[in-house]
Parts: sequence; C-alpha cells; structure tokens
Amino acid sequence: MPENIKIVATNRKAGFEYFLMEHFEAGLALQGSEIKSIRAGQISLGEAYVETDGNEAWLVEAHIAPYREANRFNHDPKRPRRLLLHKREIRKLWNEVRQKGVTIVPLKVYLKNGRAKLEIALAKGKKLHDKRDSIARRDEAREHAREMRRSNGF
Repeated sequence: MPENIKIVATNRKAGFEYFLMEHFEAGLALQGSEIKSIRAGQISLGEAYVETDGNEAWLVEAHIAPYREANRFNHDPKRPRRLLLHKREIRKLWNEVRQKGVTIVPLKVYLKNGRAKLEIALAKGKKLHDKRDSIARRDEAREHAREMRRSNGF
C-alpha cells in the first residue's frame, strides 16, 4: 500500500548547522485549527527545537499561523506541542541529549495518510571549519554538474 506523503515544511538550515546522527518520526498532538493551518502550509520550523524530560517530548518555538476561519477558537501560534513517540524512543532521546553537544532538531513536517508527522534527528553542532567544508563540497559538486552539462551539449 503506497503511503500518501506531502511535505509541508522543511528546516533546510539543520543539515548545514548540525551533523545529523539518528532520525525519528514523531506524531504531533495538535488542535483543530492547527492541523488546518498545517494542511495549508502555514508552518515554520526556523527557530524550532525539541525538548524532552525523559517522559515526554515537546516541539518548542515552531510557528503555526492562526487559521483565519477559526476566529475566536484559534490557537496560540508559538505554543509548545507534544510529540507522540514511543516511551523507548523518548528514553533514547533523553539519554543522548544529556551528553555534551547533542541536541534534537526538527527536520521536516509532512502529512502521512492525512496525519501530521514530524521528522526529528539527534544532532551535534558543526564548528565553523566544518561548515566551510560543507560549502566547499557543495560548490564543487555544483561545478562538476555544470561541467557535465557542458560536455553533454546541454
């Protein structure tokens, strides 16, 4: 059975700012007006991060725009949202985050069979020289692709 997946928002800076180690898929506990805004693509993961206390995990500082038609029943755009994960996954995240330099970053929000899912990853911050290496590799790959196009007559 093919899964219907529609990517709604991505955190493109995460791969540049962090070394991504292990990925997890989490459900989001949302209010009615929040899921409608997400389906309309009105979510930003720009400054969002994930917190855990060993029992629960929370998506913090993600901005979900208010849904216009919800008027007085609308949600707070920046409220913390609970992540739906298995207990063993939360414990694993908690144990990893207690190490120095490890954090949990949200990567993308997508709709899977009509339900909002969040892809998160354990991450270690990159130093400045690592970021420079990433830029150099990306530029080199881009230049290589350009040369390949030129040599093929495109």
